[in-house]
Amino acid sequence: MTTRHMTMVLVLFTAACGGRTPVTEAPPSGAHREAGAVVLPENSPMRAHLKRAAATEMDLPTDEIVAPGKIEANPNRISKIVLPVAGRIGEVRVKVGDRVTAGQPLFTIQSPDADAAMSAYLSAEAGVTQARTAAIKVQADFDRASDLFDHNAVAKKDVLAAESALTQAKAASEQASAQREQSLRRLAVLGLKAGDFEQQVVVRSPLSGKVLDLSLVSGEFRNDTTAPVMTVADLSTVWVSSQVPESYIRYVQLGERLEIALVAYPGDKFEGKVSRIADTEDPQSRTVKVQAELDNRDGKLRPEMYGSIHHIESIERVLTVAASAVVQSGDKAVVFVEAPGGRFEPRNVVLGKRAGDVVRVTQGLKAGESVVVDGAMLLQGVSQS
Repeated sequence: MTTRHMTMVLVLFTAACGGRTPVTEAPPSGAHREAGAVVLPENSPMRAHLKRAAATEMDLPTDEIVAPGKIEANPNRISKIVLPVAGRIGEVRVKVGDRVTAGQPLFTIQSPDADAAMSAYLSAEAGVTQARTAAIKVQADFDRASDLFDHNAVAKKDVLAAESALTQAKAASEQASAQREQSLRRLAVLGLKAGDFEQQVVVRSPLSGKVLDLSLVSGEFRNDTTAPVMTVADLSTVWVSSQVPESYIRYVQLGERLEIALVAYPGDKFEGKVSRIADTEDPQSRTVKVQAELDNRDGKLRPEMYGSIHHIESIERVLTVAASAVVQSGDKAVVFVEAPGGRFEPRNVVLGKRAGDVVRVTQGLKAGESVVVDGAMLLQGVSQS
């Protein structure tokens, strides 16, 4: 084999064994850097995955109070019902959760106090009859003594004695009438009709609302007339109670409207009006209790639901972008602004406070500029590669 032939074989062998210089290929996405920007061709799959949105101006609060809160029953529309008399529980006509109206019977009581009240009334009625009869007789005696005195038939002292007896009789009659009225009021409080023994005391609801709790069983005997046995609450209006830090309490005024968010209804907003601001501050938490009244005629709000209150002091118009558009690069905040020709330029921006899903932009952007809101991290990776 000649030297020329050996040289050709060696070249072919080297090529077959991968001795050629490797060529760097472009990434499948076609993304590349150009003059500080990331360029994505129209057919780039990465470009199809990017989501863009314009930087927009929004009305956002300058000073805002956010404090935890919970729903409470309106204390002005809640009734703790106690037994009016001791006795045996008769029929319990409601259960927990029932809606009741004002004056609706709740339960009955068989009580010896009811018979005692009836006896007291009848005794007072007899006393009135007796006192009136006595007063009529004394009046007749006084009239006769006065007539005899006019004819010089009796002494002056007899007339004065008759007059004194008449005064006492009238006082006794008035006292008997007062005792009868008192006994009648007692019967009225117990809901009893005068003159009818063996009546059951019917306890009625003092307001319209719902039965929140009940601790009565038919047939049991109860002699404690101070402990509540049932709670009825009108939940057509409820209160939201919150502890506001003392540094913000100056912003809250009676009658102002608050926005309430509840864990039970994410995304929903409820409006309430400040009805009470506590006169004292909690020394442990350094907060002041604020309560707002909410309309609850639809029954969605239930006591003990947890949420938060939002109070806005003032509004200003500011430029915003979606919080997902911002990429932190060291100590700088960067967004990618879309430019013609599939160019995405990294732009340093100065941010303000975040508000929900958006963040304020104080420098670096103009309203209407298209910003990448989903996929900014992909572009950041390309720009740093």
